[in-house]
Amino acid sequence: MEFLFAHSGLAIGLLGAGLAACLAGAGSGLGTGIAGEAGAGLVTEDPSKFGKVMILQVIPGTQGLYGLVVFFVAIMQMGLLNGTGADLSFIDGCRYFAACMPIGIGGLVNILAKKPDDWSKGMILCITVEFYAILSLLASMMMLLSI
Repeated sequence: MEFLFAHSGLAIGLLGAGLAACLAGAGSGLGTGIAGEAGAGLVTEDPSKFGKVMILQVIPGTQGLYGLVVFFVAIMQMGLLNGTGADLSFIDGCRYFAACMPIGIGGLVNILAKKPDDWSKGMILCITVEFYAILSLLASMMMLLSI
């Protein structure tokens, strides 16, 4: 059991960093894919709405970017970029894991706008999701910077 506590900190921290990037990326992929499918049908009927459709599709993509930012900050904080990461304790690994979870889970959220005529309503829904993704990013960054 002592071996586990002595050598698993880095693995647990990397798992958290990886989940931050992967879960947020998956949420972005789902959100942009769903919005793209709905938007493609609308644009074939009315090409003039391309700009509105593009904005509704791009916004869910930012969550993946936020997850990637947290990933890089986490691995930098864990010492992987300067070679000191092997000294990470089990407790610190758990701290990094916990710090990466807000954006991982918050970034997994996605949206679909069903009625293209109600673009402003869809935009408000996108902004609401984006607001919570930013809060998740902020929570992860504050936790990472306090470790």
